[in-house]
Amino acid sequence: MDRRKFNNTIGFAAIAATVPTACTDNKVGQKETMKLTAVDCSFEVTQELSERMYDKALEITKSKVRGGDPEPFFKKPFVDAAFSDNIFLWDTCFIVAFAKYHLDELPVYQALDNFYGRIEEDGFICREYRKDGRPLWSKDHPVSINPPLLAFAETEIYGLKKDVARLQKAYPILKKNFEFHVNTYQGEDKLFWGDTLGMGMDNIPRFPRGWTTDKGNGMTHHELGEKLGKMSGSTGEERLNSFIREYVNTLQGVWNDEGRLVDFTAQMAMYALQLKFIANEIGATDDIQFYEDFHAEVKDALNSLCWSDEDAFYYDLGFEKQIKRKHIGMYWALLGELVPEKHMDRFLAHLTNPDEFYRKTPLPALSADDPDYKGWGDYWLGGVWAPTSYMVLKGLSANGKHDLAQILATKTYAAVAEVFEATHTFWENYAPDLISYGMPAKKDFCGWTGLVPIAIYKEYINK
Repeated sequence: MDRRKFNNTIGFAAIAATVPTACTDNKVGQKETMKLTAVDCSFEVTQELSERMYDKALEITKSKVRGGDPEPFFKKPFVDAAFSDNIFLWDTCFIVAFAKYHLDELPVYQALDNFYGRIEEDGFICREYRKDGRPLWSKDHPVSINPPLLAFAETEIYGLKKDVARLQKAYPILKKNFEFHVNTYQGEDKLFWGDTLGMGMDNIPRFPRGWTTDKGNGMTHHELGEKLGKMSGSTGEERLNSFIREYVNTLQGVWNDEGRLVDFTAQMAMYALQLKFIANEIGATDDIQFYEDFHAEVKDALNSLCWSDEDAFYYDLGFEKQIKRKHIGMYWALLGELVPEKHMDRFLAHLTNPDEFYRKTPLPALSADDPDYKGWGDYWLGGVWAPTSYMVLKGLSANGKHDLAQILATKTYAAVAEVFEATHTFWENYAPDLISYGMPAKKDFCGWTGLVPIAIYKEYINK
C-alpha cells in the first residue's frame, strides 16, 4: 500500500549565522517597497573594478570554449560551462544570454545546435549529453528534461542580431520540442509536472516537508550520491551509471507526477510567447492562434489553482493541494506573462521583504522564512544563482517594473563585485546572508555567472 502523506508539522529552523558586511540590511516591509533605494551598499564598485570583472568573465568564457579534433563527437567549437565532459542544456541557454554580446568571439550558435542535432522524432531533447553524443538520461523519466529555454536563448540573440534566417532554421525544431513537452508533461488541469533535478534547482524542496512514501528507497538524491561516493573500488563512470539507474527510486524521482510545478508551467507559457514571436517574424502566422490559446488556458489554470490570495504568492501543487513553500522559481510567472495586474504589486512585495527574498545578497533560491533555508547557500536551499536572478530582473523589466529591477540588479552586482575583489574570480552561486561565495560553489564559473559581470552590467548597471 502506498502510504504517501502530507506532514503538516513544521518546525522553523534558526536563521543561519551571518557575518559583518559592508552592505546594510534594509528593513523594508511590503507597504514600503517603493521606498527602497539602490544605494544601500557602502562597497564602491568603481568603473575600473567593473572593467576587470567584465574582462575576467570574458577571459574565463573564452578559455572554456570546446570542440575540435580532441572531441569524440562535438567537432565544432562551442561555448560551454566546461565543468564536465558532458553538455548541459539550461547552462548553455543562460551562457548564450551573456555570450550574445560577443558573437564574433564566442561560438554561441553551435552550442545550441549541439542540442538541436540530437532531437528525436517525437521532439525529445535531453538536458544532458555525454561527450560521445549519447543522452545521459532516459526520456522515460522527467529527470531527462531541463527548463525549456531554447527559444529564450534564440530570442535573446535575435534581440541583438536580427537574423531571420537563424529563426527560420530553429523554429521547426523548437516547435517540435514544445509539442513534446505539451504531449508528455501537461496534465488535464493544464499545469505541468516534472522532476526536481531535471528542472535544474537540484535540492529545492518540491514536496511537502516530511512527505513519505513506500515507493522507492526513501533517499534524497544527495543521500544517494553520498552513498555511491563511498563505494570502494568503483570508477567515477560506474558511480555515475549507478546514480542514473537508482535516481528514479529517490524521493524526488518518485514524487513527480503527483505534483504540478509553477516554474515549468510558466516556462511553457513563456515558450509559447516566444514561439508566437518567432512565428510572426518568419511569417508562420498559421501557428499564432494555437500559441495564444495555449497561453490563455495555462494562465487561467495557474491563477485558479496555484495562486494563494492570502499569501499573495504562487505555490506548486501536490495531490491537487498547494504546497506552501516559497522558492524563486515562482517568478518565472513574470516572463510567462501570467500575473494579473491586480496581483502584481503584492506578488512582487516578497522580493523586497528582508524576511523572504531581500537578503544581503538578494534573491535566494529559497525564501528565508522556509524552515530549510540556509543563509550560507547549501546549493538551492538558499544560494543566490545568476540565472534565476537574471530571470527575475528580465521578468520585472518585461512587466514595466524597471525601478525594482534596477534596485535588485545594483545590490546583486555590488555583492558579486565585492566577492570578486576578494577572490579574483566568479563562483557558481553566492551566499544570501554573507557577502561570500555559496557553500558549496565551483570557482572560475562562467558558466552562467558570466551573466552578472556582462549581461546584468550592460543591461542594468551601465545602460
